[in-house]
Amino acid sequence: MQITELSILGYERVVEALDPASGLHAFIAVHDTTLGPALGGLRAWKYTDREAALWDVLRLAKGMTYKSAVASTGLGGGKSVIMLPANGKTPELFRAMGRVIESMGGLYITAEDVGTSIADLEQVRLETRHVTGLSRDGGSSGNPSPYTSRGVFLGLKATLKARTGSDALAGRHIAIQGAGAVARHLIDFLVAEGAKITVCDVAKSALDLVRAVHPQVNIVSPESIFDVEADLLAPCALGGILDDNTIPRLRVKAIAGAANNQLKEPRHGAALVARGILYAPDYVINAGGIINVSCELLPEGYNESRSLTKIDRIPEALTEIFTIAERQGISPAVAADHLAESILRAKTCPAVPVGLTSAPEKGSQ
Repeated sequence: MQITELSILGYERVVEALDPASGLHAFIAVHDTTLGPALGGLRAWKYTDREAALWDVLRLAKGMTYKSAVASTGLGGGKSVIMLPANGKTPELFRAMGRVIESMGGLYITAEDVGTSIADLEQVRLETRHVTGLSRDGGSSGNPSPYTSRGVFLGLKATLKARTGSDALAGRHIAIQGAGAVARHLIDFLVAEGAKITVCDVAKSALDLVRAVHPQVNIVSPESIFDVEADLLAPCALGGILDDNTIPRLRVKAIAGAANNQLKEPRHGAALVARGILYAPDYVINAGGIINVSCELLPEGYNESRSLTKIDRIPEALTEIFTIAERQGISPAVAADHLAESILRAKTCPAVPVGLTSAPEKGSQ
C-alpha cells in the first residue's frame, strides 16, 4: 500500500492511495474540519482518468463542508472516491480502502455514496471504525437514501411554492435525471401526491425497477431530459450537469434535486437566475442523508426522531435562502455559500439549519 500526501490549496489534507494487491486506486479529501471531523461518503466509479477522480473528490469534499455547516451537523467536510478497476468491486478492494481511512486517524469518517452499498461499507468496517450508515441491526442508522429523498421531496415542494405560489403536486410535471436509490424513493413520494413523472437513467436496470412499481412513469433518453417541458427538473445523478449547453435548453420553472455539485461552474447559478429558473442549492436540499448519519455520532447514540426533526427543517432553510437571494439580488447558490461561510467564520453551528439573517450584504453572483 502506497499512500501519498497531495498539497492542494484550500484543503486540510488530501491523500492518494495505491494498492496493487487489491487493485485500489483511491483519493480522500478533507476540506475543512473547523466544525468537527470530516464526514462524507465513499464513491466508487469508473473514472476516465486520475485527474477526473481527483477533480470529483475535491468538489465533493468542499460541498460537504458547506452542507454540514448549513445543516448544523457539527461536522466538517470530506469525501473519498475509488477508481473502479476493470474487475469491478471486490471485498479486498474495500478492505484496502478501510485501511486508508484508518490511516487518517479519525480526521475523515466515511458513509455510503454513489456506487457503494452497506455491504461494501461492512468490508470497510473490518479495517476501521470510522464508518457510518451501516445496518440498523448493528446499531447504525442504515441506508441514508430514504432520508436524502425525504429532504429532497420536502425541499422540492418548498421550491415550487417559492416559484409558483403553491406546493401542491397534483398534476405537476416533474422531470427526474437519474433512477437510483434516492430518485426511486423520491418518485414514490411524488406519485403518492399525484405528480406526473418523466425520468431518465443510463442504466436500464434502474429504469426497470421504477417501471415495475410505477408503470405510468414516462421514460426518455438521458440527453433528452434537458428538453422536457415540465414544472421542475430534479437532478438525481452525477454533478456538473447545469452548464452552457444545458441551461439554454431547459423548459422548467425550477430545479431541485439530490445530485451534488449540479452547477458546472459557480457562474451558472447566475445563468439560471437570468432565465427565471429558481435553483435550490444542492447541498442544502440534499442534506437529509448526511443529517441522518451524523446523528450516529451524538453522545447518546443514533436517534431517528432527532434526525427527522432536522431533516424536516430543510424547507425552512431553502425558503430563507430564496428570500435573501431575492432581497440582495444574488443567486440562491451564492446566498447559500454566504450562509455556510458565515457559519464557518463563526466556528459554531446555529441551533437549526436556517438563519441567513446574518449573511453578508449584496455580493457578486
